Amino acid sequence: MNTNTFVRAGVAAAAGVLALAMTACGSSSGTTGASSAAPSGGAASSAAAQPAGENFGPACGAVPKDGPGSFQGMSTASVANAASANPVLSTLVTAVKKAGLVDTLNSLPAATVFAPSNDAFKKIPADQLNKVLADKATLTKILTYHVVAGKKLTPEQLAGTQTTVEKGTLDIAGSGTDFTVNGDAHVICGNVQTANATVYIIDSVLMPK
Repeated sequence: MNTNTFVRAGVAAAAGVLALAMTACGSSSGTTGASSAAPSGGAASSAAAQPAGENFGPACGAVPKDGPGSFQGMSTASVANAASANPVLSTLVTAVKKAGLVDTLNSLPAATVFAPSNDAFKKIPADQLNKVLADKATLTKILTYHVVAGKKLTPEQLAGTQTTVEKGTLDIAGSGTDFTVNGDAHVICGNVQTANATVYIIDSVLMPK
């Protein structure tokens, strides 16, 4: 990843813009303290439980068999709540909290979220990551670039150009169970259902152009 591009990505984001959502495969059955960051309610309180569907990708094998971090558990929770149950997404949950997007994400009626794993954030030097986490405008711009609002894309609908909440575009290539986003990020656990979003866990952080 071009880390200089990451730092320069800080153009001011419009206040109150719709936000990113994230969730998916956990690496263990435990939960983190981040779960308290995602309030209950929102979309999860009114949406019926959804089937997990056909999940795919190498990281899906680590998902707990039961509990809030399982596929079934995530399917009944709104997206920020579901992400909080998965330790593999703890850095993303921290970013969402700092950007003040938790409630917005939980209340989205429908969305497709490309959620970077903790390992994706580890590709960014710690000092640069800390600077972005401390800059709300930059952070909001980056996070909203990972969200396609208004539709829960199935794997069959995924490939092509998708417009994000940030108003940029994502170029998604592939089919079946093999997808890349913007040529570099790979889907490592796909078609994960939450009450209001379909989540595709990716192995790199996406940067707005």
